[in-house]
Amino acid sequence: MSMKRNSRRAGFTLVELLLVITILGILGTVVVVNFGDVGGRARAETTRQSIAAIAQACEMYRVQVGRGYPKSLEDLTVGINDEEPLLKSSDLNDGWGAPFEYKTENGNKKYTLRSAGPDGQMNTEDDITN
Repeated sequence: MSMKRNSRRAGFTLVELLLVITILGILGTVVVVNFGDVGGRARAETTRQSIAAIAQACEMYRVQVGRGYPKSLEDLTVGINDEEPLLKSSDLNDGWGAPFEYKTENGNKKYTLRSAGPDGQMNTEDDITN
């Protein structure tokens, strides 16, 4: 008689399996919610670091040339006085692969550097600027 009892209890019941599946589903949802936009946050941080590097290159250009900031970002990819360029052409794109928008103001004494952000559209809430 004891063999019949052991063979009946060898597997899991339907309720036990459903409970385990439900718990795994809840845990999976928590993981996706917490780590779902890691790529987007990494691209945004990369863009902020790129903006800082370009800003530093603009300052170095201003010091080397002595007459204001560059007229375009491409000026930073050309060497000045037989020196190495301050940036590579590939450094002029944001984390999403789009080119930065660069505008000079006040006779090249001030500039604005902007990334369109994740939506790819300029002058929206998700833009990243210097």
